[in-house]
Amino acid sequence: MIFQDIFKSGYDYKSLPWQPFRSGVEIYKLYGSEGGASCALLKYEAGASVPKHTHLGFEHVFILEGSQSDQNGTYKVGTLVINDPSSSHNVSSQEGCIVLIIWEKPVVMED
Repeated sequence: MIFQDIFKSGYDYKSLPWQPFRSGVEIYKLYGSEGGASCALLKYEAGASVPKHTHLGFEHVFILEGSQSDQNGTYKVGTLVINDPSSSHNVSSQEGCIVLIIWEKPVVMED
């Protein structure tokens, strides 16, 4: 898979075949295996959130559009957030956002 100009402002994310993930959050899976590493784009509507979850491995989140928040702050376009194994948080987006997310191992949802 090749995604040219993905970091360019105004990239056409709407043309991707998004799937439901959580209420107000859609996912476009890039790769992944059961129990292993995976990568996806997540699209949050304004006000959407993902409940508290724990990371079994590293999680890398790169903010492509909008902003995303957790207990540690609010992250704007161009920010890379790396969450350590065993860390947990809940995530929200006041204005809506699109993020590139890479999980080393699956997460455990606590909802």
